[in-house]
This record gives sequence, C-alpha cells and structure tokens, in this order.
Amino acid sequence: MEGFLVATAVSFAVIFVAELGDKSQLMAMTFATRFKTLPVLIGITVATAIVHLVSVGIGYGLGATLPTGWINLVASLAFLAFGAWTLRGDRLTDDEKTKAERSTGSAILAVGGAFFLAELGDKTMLATITLATQYGWFGTWLGSTVGMVAADALAIVVGRMLGRHLPEKAIRYGAAALFAIFGIWLLIEAIIELR
Repeated sequence: MEGFLVATAVSFAVIFVAELGDKSQLMAMTFATRFKTLPVLIGITVATAIVHLVSVGIGYGLGATLPTGWINLVASLAFLAFGAWTLRGDRLTDDEKTKAERSTGSAILAVGGAFFLAELGDKTMLATITLATQYGWFGTWLGSTVGMVAADALAIVVGRMLGRHLPEKAIRYGAAALFAIFGIWLLIEAIIELR
C-alpha cells in the first residue's frame, strides 16, 4: 500500500507541475470559453485516463524487462530534457486555437478528441511513461491522471475568475526546477546502481 501511495503522490506532483503552462492547459482554457465547465472536464478526464493508461503500460513493461540502473539513467536524462522542454514553453498555434474555438457537436467528444490527440507524445505522456518505469502502474496512472485533470481544472477556474493566465514565467521555471530535481535524483540512483 505504501508503494501505491508514493507512486500516486509522486505522479500527481510531477504531472500537475508539468501540465502548468502546457499547450493542453491552454486548450482547456479555450474550450472553457466555448463550453460549460463540466463537459470540458469530463472530456479532459476521459482522454487523459486513456492516454495515461497506455503510457503506464509502456513504462511498466519497460521497467519489468530492463535493469533498473539503466532505467534510472535514461529516466534521469528524460527528466532533465523535460525540464529544458518546460523552460521553452508551449503555445497554441493559431490553427489549434481556431479548432478549439470552432468545435461543434458534443462538447465531451470535441474536448476528449482534441486532448487525446494533443497528449500523444506530449511531455506529460513521456513523463508518465518514465514514472511508470519506477513505480507501480496503477498508482502512477491514478496520480498522473488526477494531476493533469487538476491542473487543467485550475487553469479553467483561475482563467475564468481572473480573466488572465497564471504567470507563465514563474510556472515554467518552477516546473523546470522540479523536473531537474527528479532528474538529478534519478541520476544519482543510476550512478550508485551501475557502480
């Protein structure tokens, strides 16, 4: 049970912070201007749950077949790369913003489909794969899914209440620092195991 709680807590924290200022969070804010909040959150939750289930399957499979020292080394490099990616930041292109604003039909299907496609290969998907190599699949899946939905819900609520975005620069630096800390921690573990 303790491993499950650690996997859930770590995955929640990493994905929540990684999602702040991410392109899909900006999409959530855009969809929330067009549709009611509940259908937007349901669409986000369903898409996230599916993408992260695939992610933990990949990560858990890799974790079961590869030696942990090498996994830690690759994971540390991945987290350091995620930190650099986070510093770069994400922006919606004009085309992506137009699609989000003009989506028709069911709000849940429109949001879910857009989020599913946006998350494939995104840093939160890759971070979830990396986390699943270290922790149990269910706790990682639950924590990463709830972390992403919570970050997107926060963006919707704050965006609606304040009518502006969270301070992007501070969020990017904080998320990058968290990724760097996890990367360095995993690098130290890898060095210890590979000696």
